[in-house]
Amino acid sequence: MRRRRIKESNDSDNWLTTYSDLVTLLLCFFILLFSFSEIDAQKFRSIMSSFQGGTGVLNGGTTLELDENLELESGALEEDLEKLKDLLEDYADSIGLGDEILLTVEERGLVIRFMDNVLFDSGKADLKPESMEILKSVSEILNMDDFKEKLIKIEGHTDTDPILYSEEFPTNWELSSTRSTNVLRYLVEEQGIRGNRISSSGYSFYRPIAPNDTKENKAKNRRVDIVILGSSYEDMEPK
Repeated sequence: MRRRRIKESNDSDNWLTTYSDLVTLLLCFFILLFSFSEIDAQKFRSIMSSFQGGTGVLNGGTTLELDENLELESGALEEDLEKLKDLLEDYADSIGLGDEILLTVEERGLVIRFMDNVLFDSGKADLKPESMEILKSVSEILNMDDFKEKLIKIEGHTDTDPILYSEEFPTNWELSSTRSTNVLRYLVEEQGIRGNRISSSGYSFYRPIAPNDTKENKAKNRRVDIVILGSSYEDMEPK
């Protein structure tokens, strides 16, 4: 009778082993999902190494091969964009437009933001003569060996004020699109930027960077952005 009770107790504990393996598998699964969503090779390696030599489904000798170039290419790209940003900031300061030409490195790449009337007069889409000199210097930097293969997007933006007394631009759609196209044409036709690395878009007032509730905020939204795309966003562009 005593021997029978010991056997039943041992059998009842077997579920704990199955349960612990299941929990370990789920933990590993969510760690993998997190690692891939962050696309951070170093973080992934650190998490995986914490399991090396541990108990559960990952044995001490288990390794996972990753492309070593992933981390290197990401770091090199960020370094290139920071270098380009520094060059353009120095140029903007040298011509006294450090507050009017804003540069930021974002997830999609380097954004060169021309505020309000740097390139165009109010309600117009013809490049101002002085703006051509600015774009000429920017294009010389974009054509440097370090950056000449990077893809470029030109984006036109307006505020919410309606277009008045203009047959050429019935709405802000036409104005923003024509402005970005004119910047593109100047860079391609006059400054030798290859047409297969550049595109243009007009967004009207639908992608503001500030609420259109004050005169100052509306001035922020009237802008043209030149975006130097990072490699992950280059892959989304038509070939």
